[in-house]
Amino acid sequence: MTSRPVAVSDQPVPEPPHPDHRTFGLGTATLVVVASMVGSGVLTTSGLTVYFVGSNQLMLWLWLAGGVLAICGALTIAELASSLPESGGDYVFLREAYGPLAAFLSGWVSFLIGFGGPIAVSASASARYFIEPWKLAEPTRSLVQHGIGTVAILLLALVHASGRKQGAYVQVGTTLIKWTVLLLLTVFGLVAGWGNWANLQDRPPLDVNRWTAMLYSLVYVSYAYTGWNGAGYIAGEVKQPQRLIPASILLGTGAVMLLYLGLNLAYALALSADDVRQLVEVPGQPVDPNRVAPIAQIVADRLFGSTWSTVLSTAIGLTLLASVSAFVLTGPRVAFAMARAGQFPAFAGKLSAQGTPSNATWLQAGWAILLLWSGTLESLLSYSSVGLALISLLTISSVFVLRRSRPELHRPFRTPGYPLVPAIYLLGTGLLTAAAFVRSPLESSLALGSIMIGIPCYYGLVKRGPTRPAPDAVNQLGSADQSTATH
Repeated sequence: MTSRPVAVSDQPVPEPPHPDHRTFGLGTATLVVVASMVGSGVLTTSGLTVYFVGSNQLMLWLWLAGGVLAICGALTIAELASSLPESGGDYVFLREAYGPLAAFLSGWVSFLIGFGGPIAVSASASARYFIEPWKLAEPTRSLVQHGIGTVAILLLALVHASGRKQGAYVQVGTTLIKWTVLLLLTVFGLVAGWGNWANLQDRPPLDVNRWTAMLYSLVYVSYAYTGWNGAGYIAGEVKQPQRLIPASILLGTGAVMLLYLGLNLAYALALSADDVRQLVEVPGQPVDPNRVAPIAQIVADRLFGSTWSTVLSTAIGLTLLASVSAFVLTGPRVAFAMARAGQFPAFAGKLSAQGTPSNATWLQAGWAILLLWSGTLESLLSYSSVGLALISLLTISSVFVLRRSRPELHRPFRTPGYPLVPAIYLLGTGLLTAAAFVRSPLESSLALGSIMIGIPCYYGLVKRGPTRPAPDAVNQLGSADQSTATH
């Protein structure tokens, strides 16, 4: 999930006051989508998926199915973004379809789950990759992992709260490392593992339990694909948004789908499903699926040996810091804009002397650290995945509401295959979310509860009095704050 500094209020979000604000072209918008999608998900969830479904072949089919769902969601979002070309993404669509409460909840979910959850997940995964070569035993490993994750969040919060220039340098540097590592891992992994096709001939019988496990695992896969709506958040700053926003969403989503399939094929060629099961089910020790969370490091160790896997594990740890950095940079802009509109505690809407939303940054970091210490990487993934799936169901359903309530709305891009395409997304995401409630009822209920708590908060913060006109948060924070967040 990605966000721009968007004004959140009952009033329409203002368009940029001058045409010069529409400076982004197709390339920039596409990169926003790609950067919004690629992050910790593909580096942490594949091992869990193989273990739960017991098959590399099924794992690859799930990543393909997740890509199809993402394409269906992207085609639907492309219609919404082209017909409502304002910065703000989900907030704008939900405001127009369902009103201010639903729009407020999108911002609320962005703060708690859309950014808080992935900051915790990415920091935890980054720390796990850093310490994996040390081979620490429990409970020491968990304590060190949480400690390093906490330090990473605090340091990046300090960087981004201190000024824009430092934050920009950190973000560019870590993002370059991320793309270099992922491309090298994909290419060399495929070359080294080429020919191990027996690892893919492992499809087990498909009974009810297997189908349930597949749907539950698709929650993780869909989490990794989250971010295909990224360009919608900067629609107010894109040239010819009715034409370029749909193109950027589809190009970016398609490119990421190909990258994910290539990377997961490399994983499958390196490790059989039995290899993964043996790593999780160590004789004499409790079963722990989190042992295969650092799947890329495990694969590198199998293919290239311990020396290169240690180097790669450290590089991936740095790669995941790019995700933490992006979320710590972007997430507070949601709280800042909501506070300036009277829909969040007022102290979060104050700018520092350097022009950064420092209070909101520390607030977002504090919540993420609380989540980090609240559970395992697997439980954090479940919490974040279910929360994002629930809000995406509401967002995608907006296309049906607006087709009926706003038939006069100019739609330069119409979802191909409507109403089947958005219906496929809603049905698929609904089923996998239901499976998550069956498999992980605690984490799923906490995600739903986090969303529902936003309702009394809305009436307490907003309905106590008239909502203040929303400030133009894009101008207040400055164009230098353009950023993306990754999963």
